[in-house]
Amino acid sequence: MQPIQDLYPLLSTPRTVVITMHQKPDADAMGSALGLYHFLRQLGHQVTVVSPTNWARWLNWMPGCNTVVDFELHRDRAEALLAKAEWLFCLDFNVLLRTKNMAPKIRAISNTRILIDHHQQPEVESFAYGVSNTAKSSTCEMIYDFIMESGHGALINNDIAECLYAGVIADTGSFRFPAASAHVHTMVSDLKGRGLNHTQVHENIYDNFLENRLRLIGHVLLHRMEIYYEYNTALIAISKKDLLRYEVKTGDTDGLVNYPLSIQGIKLAALVIDRDEERKWSFRSKGDFDVNTFARKYFEGGGHFNAAGGRSSASLDQTVQDFMEAMKKSAVELQD
Repeated sequence: MQPIQDLYPLLSTPRTVVITMHQKPDADAMGSALGLYHFLRQLGHQVTVVSPTNWARWLNWMPGCNTVVDFELHRDRAEALLAKAEWLFCLDFNVLLRTKNMAPKIRAISNTRILIDHHQQPEVESFAYGVSNTAKSSTCEMIYDFIMESGHGALINNDIAECLYAGVIADTGSFRFPAASAHVHTMVSDLKGRGLNHTQVHENIYDNFLENRLRLIGHVLLHRMEIYYEYNTALIAISKKDLLRYEVKTGDTDGLVNYPLSIQGIKLAALVIDRDEERKWSFRSKGDFDVNTFARKYFEGGGHFNAAGGRSSASLDQTVQDFMEAMKKSAVELQD
């Protein structure tokens, strides 16, 4: 994989471009994709964003979100766009498998794949150009760097600023996580200086849900959260029955895994959701407990040191038991 800087001189030649991200894109994935989309269009490129799956309705406010193609919903169109693309930007994921059913198509087509991501252990052999930097707060921060370092900072308009700021506040937990570096605050200061209305973006991200989500949160915190103080761990397990009862849609469970971390002494918070095809895990930690390694070792996942995800094909009850065993095996690290 050649360094991303080698791509900068090539930006002046218009090309047909597709931008994609991981399945079930969050604010950072969608924000970075649309921020890059608005930037490349100003340089004369023909650009389309293709999402591997659907996304949360509360992301629809983002400028350009109405143009995003859902691969699963419009497969023929998406495959035609991928086949035609000269460049394929891959944002906010480290391995092609994170594009779900798009992965075989991406591997089969011959175009220039470009990685911009901040997750650990990237599949570098699958990309012609790229940058992988786990020290970065978000892929949105990396898109800001891409624009600035390529010499096109003057092109950052309000649409780009809103998209990038959304991803930054989401992935830094509104600037409370360790990854909210001095550079992140410098970036935000720059965006504010360009006219960014940060309050409106924050409301679009955090005050844009339906009533059922709040009732779901109350239900799971009261009835589905277990605390294991001897291991400084909290677990939330959401059944398929819960999903149906509260009419849960994509994005409604985002952020739930963070709630137990507010409990004094808790180092590891885990959330498992009983999806139709598999059980999806989310892990968050405080301090020196590495959930990236934990997820990779026990749940076919990975991510960041303090935030990771995983999966299991076992039943909900069985994967919960598997978690209990993994927790006990990690007792020394959790009890420190």
